[in-house]
Amino acid sequence: MERILSLVCGLVMFIGVQAQQADTSGMIRYTPEFRFQDGLFLNFDQVKSNAPLPKSRILTTLDYNDDDFFSRLLQEKNVYYYDDLGTKQALQVSKIWGYARNGMLYIRVGNEFDRITFIGSICHFIANVSNYSNRYNDPYMTDFSYNPYYYNNYRYGYPYNQVETKDMQQFLLDFETGKVMNFDVKSMEALLTRDPQLYDEFTGLSGKKQKQLKFLYLRKFNEHHPLYFPNNLKNPIQ
Repeated sequence: MERILSLVCGLVMFIGVQAQQADTSGMIRYTPEFRFQDGLFLNFDQVKSNAPLPKSRILTTLDYNDDDFFSRLLQEKNVYYYDDLGTKQALQVSKIWGYARNGMLYIRVGNEFDRITFIGSICHFIANVSNYSNRYNDPYMTDFSYNPYYYNNYRYGYPYNQVETKDMQQFLLDFETGKVMNFDVKSMEALLTRDPQLYDEFTGLSGKKQKQLKFLYLRKFNEHHPLYFPNNLKNPIQ
């Protein structure tokens, strides 16, 4: 009898583990081994279903086997491709959500594409953000005419240079809505409202502690709310 009970318990545990990996709706839980299908994500719905536009449907003279294929392709103004009906389409690069390369996910921020390094129900990533400042020309200012990141303009009859600088900033991607937001206490509070226990814990901390522990609560939220993708042959978990 004890042996039978042991076998039953073992079977129950096995079923429980399998249930964690795939639910009855045909979804499979995200793990660090998950690989996104390589291709262009024209919108966020394609990201959620891991169903990008494959290279084979992209019209280009670039070498499809080039490691820098996507970065070269997205330097153009438009991307041309065949849709599901075989009709040729054109889409501005500025409207493309992102792409996957070697299983890694990249998102467009401004005019650049940055890799999302921490993926879950709440994703975290770092991106270069362009900032512009005006510098007026006068005899005592440095000549910026050699700088490739400036634009000549005139204001009130006086010439000035608009100089571009880039700063590294941290962002969050809400995988439920596709919304991108700054990684700060305000954003974390808004996202944690979906988990009353974590929200009460986080808002009960001092402002200093909230800043220090916001990444910890991001991880806690992802542990409580796993991310799932469609479980089909196009979305393998290796």
